[in-house]
Amino acid sequence: MTLRDAEAGKEYVVKSIDTDDEELNAFLFSLGCYSGENITVVRHLKGGCVVAIKDGRYTIDKQLAEAIAIE
Repeated sequence: MTLRDAEAGKEYVVKSIDTDDEELNAFLFSLGCYSGENITVVRHLKGGCVVAIKDGRYTIDKQLAEAIAIE
């Protein structure tokens, strides 16, 4: 399952990030979004979603949401 399929308000664990873009991986890591970390979809938007990672909230687009596998 990916973040696009996640239920808003429920906490999940990042399983993997499926992208070959090293810059994007480094950026997500700097936000605290990496395998094994908890993530919550705060709400879904038309073009993506708002997620909570640790103490921050971030808006991500739907392509990135589809690249983040959760369990």
